[in-house]
Amino acid sequence: MGLLGLLRRKPFERAGFELYTASVAAARAPGLFGTIGVPDTLEGRFDAIALHVALLVHRLRHDPDPRGRELAQAVFDAMFADMDLNLREMGVGDMSIGRRVKAMWEAFHGRARAYEAALEAMGKAQDRTAESPPLETAPLETVLARNIWRDEPPEGAPALLAARACRIAAALSAREIGDLAAGRLDLLEFQT
Repeated sequence: MGLLGLLRRKPFERAGFELYTASVAAARAPGLFGTIGVPDTLEGRFDAIALHVALLVHRLRHDPDPRGRELAQAVFDAMFADMDLNLREMGVGDMSIGRRVKAMWEAFHGRARAYEAALEAMGKAQDRTAESPPLETAPLETVLARNIWRDEPPEGAPALLAARACRIAAALSAREIGDLAAGRLDLLEFQT
């Protein structure tokens, strides 16, 4: 690859940033921190963003269209470019930024895998039940209690957040890949 190959933009870079921005907007919903009780701290805000981005990446990675995986990578790249920029704006020294971004990547990756496993367990439980009764969210509630509240959640908060996450996951799965590839996504309807 020549010098021009390095300078060329990735095909879904813009859409990745737009989808990531929509996820961040949903993760900043005041109801998350007020009604649901997500901690309004640096860690709590990271966890809220990680949840929303993980739901989006999960949706994209499981799309049969090959653009889905490329979009998922673009969203991931946008997230960590933003994390790097935010650390720099907060005054973190250049020498420690790489280490901190790596720690954030590891935290996100662990959370995303846990959320995906919970969603898959819930899907299997749903498949075994007749006539689609209300979705059993216990697997996701457990993971959220551990990741968001470090196993000390406010009463009922994991159930509220799990229900919200399930509504978002359902809305994402209903979105056409063409809309997502164009960067069109609005999750602000979930400002619970």
